[in-house]
Amino acid sequence: MKLRIIFSSVIFALLFVSTNGRAQMTLSAANKQYDLLAYAKAIPIYEDVLKGKLTEGEKMSAMAKLAYCYRQIRDTPNAEKIYRELIGGGNDLTGEYVQCHLYFAQALASNGKYKEAQDAYDKFSRMQEDDNRGKSFGKLYNDVSVLQKNTSKYRVDYLEMNSGKAEFSPTYFKKGIVFVSGRNEGGAIKRKFAWNDTPFLDLYYLSDLPASGGDKAASLGGSEAKNKKSASKRYWLGSDEYTAPTSNDTKTLGFYPSTANGVVVGAQDDSPIAVKEMGKVINSKYHEGPVTFYKDGNRMIFTRNNFLNGKYKTSKDGINKLKLYSAEYGKDLKWGKVQELPLNSDDYSTGHPTLSGDDKYLYFASDRPGGMGGTDIYVAKAEGDKWGEPINLGPSVNTKGNEMFPFADEKGNLYFSSDGHPGLGDLDIYFVQMIEGTIPKKPFNLGAPINSNKDDFGIIADGERKSGFLSSNRRRGGVDDDIYRFEREGPLYPCRELFVKVVDAETNEPLRNANVEAANKTTDGQTTQNMTDDNGMIKFCLNADNDFLLKASLDGYFNNNVGFSTKDLTDDAPTRLEIPLEKEKGSAPQRVSKVMLRGMALAQKDMQPLEGVKVILKDECDGSSQEIITTDDGAYAFEVDPGCFYALEGLKDNFGTAGNRLKVLQDTTANLILFEKGDIIKVENIYYDYRKFTIRKDAGKELNKLVTLMEKYPKMKLEFRSHTDSRGSTASNKTLSANRAKSAVAYIFKKKIAKNRIVATGYGESILVNKCKDGVKCTEAQHQENRRTEIKILSL
Repeated sequence: MKLRIIFSSVIFALLFVSTNGRAQMTLSAANKQYDLLAYAKAIPIYEDVLKGKLTEGEKMSAMAKLAYCYRQIRDTPNAEKIYRELIGGGNDLTGEYVQCHLYFAQALASNGKYKEAQDAYDKFSRMQEDDNRGKSFGKLYNDVSVLQKNTSKYRVDYLEMNSGKAEFSPTYFKKGIVFVSGRNEGGAIKRKFAWNDTPFLDLYYLSDLPASGGDKAASLGGSEAKNKKSASKRYWLGSDEYTAPTSNDTKTLGFYPSTANGVVVGAQDDSPIAVKEMGKVINSKYHEGPVTFYKDGNRMIFTRNNFLNGKYKTSKDGINKLKLYSAEYGKDLKWGKVQELPLNSDDYSTGHPTLSGDDKYLYFASDRPGGMGGTDIYVAKAEGDKWGEPINLGPSVNTKGNEMFPFADEKGNLYFSSDGHPGLGDLDIYFVQMIEGTIPKKPFNLGAPINSNKDDFGIIADGERKSGFLSSNRRRGGVDDDIYRFEREGPLYPCRELFVKVVDAETNEPLRNANVEAANKTTDGQTTQNMTDDNGMIKFCLNADNDFLLKASLDGYFNNNVGFSTKDLTDDAPTRLEIPLEKEKGSAPQRVSKVMLRGMALAQKDMQPLEGVKVILKDECDGSSQEIITTDDGAYAFEVDPGCFYALEGLKDNFGTAGNRLKVLQDTTANLILFEKGDIIKVENIYYDYRKFTIRKDAGKELNKLVTLMEKYPKMKLEFRSHTDSRGSTASNKTLSANRAKSAVAYIFKKKIAKNRIVATGYGESILVNKCKDGVKCTEAQHQENRRTEIKILSL
């Protein structure tokens, strides 16, 4: 059941409700309960009101609110039913009702009706063009099988440790797990919400993992448990009957189970596995939620309502938010010294912590101002015994929806749950590789059976994802959350899909019936071959962690060979590759009389000729080479055959060069540029999108050239000098440029370049290359010139 302390519709709000007298069955009474976020109480009133006479406007409003109430308590079948009636007949709801199209699409997906969901998302996309969720989800639901292709790769087991209450968000601790639950191991009277009789959540410890038990799961992880769990109502976190939500409170996800009719009763748990409470110092009379432990096992950071030392605090709007607290394990063998982290605020929620394996980075979820949607994931870096300013992980991870429940594995990879990225329905679990702890690459959906069409979240796993645990309400939808164990029963990426397109090099038109052969260079050279279809396409399924040589051929065209590697790929998403073929000019390449290739060896800093440079020219057609040493005019000249590619290199003490590669068809001039210490390498500038610091594809190509250069000169050391345009504050631009430099450097590190060879420096907007300073109107292209990373030679 997710603490989903989850931040949810009013995700972090965790409020407590007083018991009121029975409301009159009127529309105003229903609206009152709705406005107070008392969705379960509002439902029967709306149902009764809709049986009477209402104006068209009143009826539409009542139906929209009733559907939303069902959505909030995670009753997606009834939500779908009401939204279908509301939107029936192809009605396009506009204004305040336009979100009903999104909610209808989400309910359909949660109920496994993907084709209908695609249509609903397409309609929402047409009406809300600035919301990318419609397009991305609609595209996925055109063929949802892409997330179901690995159903046999994992075994997912329901655990016998689950009780008749909620269990979720496990985390590793010593030889067991600590998890969140609404159970009551003591058997005494346990406080509950008066609003819907929901138990408060506490932290529990299961010391012996093998004792947790498990039944083999079906294809979507849904075997029947030996101890059946009774159905129960649920509570939207952050809801109450007397406080309106704040501007930071979201309205999605998160409930608690209930058992009786509004009375305080003794807990009735049915788990056959004994677990221990984490102690009264940690478990208060309010909610405790997801927790993370430092690697020494003697310190923790956990989620709790805004309650410390007997003091219960609320926001300016009267809402009790979530906060992060730390605690230490003392010599008395008890947890104590509970302190609030400085990352919190009374006016927004902060929770769901996870520490990186080296304790350097703290990831968490928050609905703080300035985010991208409902709840976003942030990271703070350790600075001595304090935490630095939190950084939003940006649009690669965060969406207009909700991202929460982060988990950092032992390799520094990050898992999180989201309802904003395309998925199978409700919350899905995603994996993203992190660069230097703060820069995410592109996340990908783990697919079934890790994910289902219901809420899947709170995952923990080893670095290879061989085994772990996750939380889900897949057994009965919105009724309950359980903990599952999963094990991988095959390679992490058993098959790497490669889509090859063969095209005419001149016209770029697809070539049908071209033969493409994939030869494995890593193993025994085994080959696979096939012919391209009418669209010039062919699909291969290649072994992971291998190198391949792809050979494309077609009558009337010269053959072309392209290398491809499945090593170091971090997801199982398909890869696309294009192979161009050049038309033959007759039966064979025609060689005519020799032509001249001339040029000058020039110094980078002043473009003056260089004497004493050994210029080497290699013919890539036959492998032959020629050499010449320049005189004081820096000139060189070679007689060559036309139609071949040639590589130019230059050698001179204390100088280096990126070289030059060109195809010579006629008399050609090509200069060779050499650099020395202090010069700026003329690799194409590395550009960034506005206000972003992630590496673009075009920049990745240029950085790969730099990797090649650093491999060529093993003693070379560089400074990455990152710059922004003038938009934004000076301070934020300084931070952004530093992140951009770190992003580029991190990319190089991933290519096995030693970290002591590169320095990253952010210059912000202090060194512009054009007139576009503050107050000057410029085009986007002109601003783009300033968003750059230059590379300075520190030593050779």
